[in-house]
Amino acid sequence: MPPPISEETLEHLYEKYNRREFVHPDPLEFLYNYEDPLDREIVGLIASSLAYGRVSQILNSISIVLEKMTPSPSLFIEESSMESLLHTFYGFKHRFTTGDEITAMLFGIKNVITRHGSLHTCFKTGFINNGKSILPAITEFVGELSSEFNCRSNSLLPCPSKGSACKRLNLFLRWMVRRDDVDPGGWDDISSSKLVIPLDTHMHRICLSLGFTNRRQADMKTAIEITDAFRTMVPHDPVRYDFALTRLGIRKDTDMTSFLDECGKITTIQ
Repeated sequence: MPPPISEETLEHLYEKYNRREFVHPDPLEFLYNYEDPLDREIVGLIASSLAYGRVSQILNSISIVLEKMTPSPSLFIEESSMESLLHTFYGFKHRFTTGDEITAMLFGIKNVITRHGSLHTCFKTGFINNGKSILPAITEFVGELSSEFNCRSNSLLPCPSKGSACKRLNLFLRWMVRRDDVDPGGWDDISSSKLVIPLDTHMHRICLSLGFTNRRQADMKTAIEITDAFRTMVPHDPVRYDFALTRLGIRKDTDMTSFLDECGKITTIQ
């Protein structure tokens, strides 16, 4: 396995692509429409939780959900009951996510806000209690969101304790914790040094090609291994290059093969 590419190469990629003009098509773009932090974190959790499948389907499903929650998602949730949510999202389908599951998550959000005041405060409580690693805080956060349903399985709320890479929750945390030209931030009292790379099959293939892992399973163990490799370069911000790297192969105006060739890496992405 060849050594990972240099920080200088990654920094150049960051400077080139980590800009708003390269966000579309990405569910992150929905967050820019909300100034209220309470609205934005709710939208962030919805958008990240639905971020699986074809990108056009992802954007369409998020739009459908948010259109029903206008103009303020936080106010919509505050005024909703379980019955009204079930009625509103009856028939909703995003791949294998059902209307009942989106209802369960939204009602979980309502309960968390009732108990803690915000998603931020809820997550921060778990993080403070388990500050050495962010994973116990993620587990506690998922437990809080699903507590009213006896923590039953929900396609929108995976848990790291079960081995999931939790790509979507780690994506949500990247959006909420980091603040730059792309990530809006807002959870400023959570250290970006604790974040874990949002690992899906696309990012996994990129990191295999670049030499950040040789593990073939895109699970939490692999996500941590890749994050640790990035952390040796940028200890305070190990997910710094996630957005720029994932532009490669997602946007038509980028070229992953050429980038690998420039890095002297063997092209393994298909």
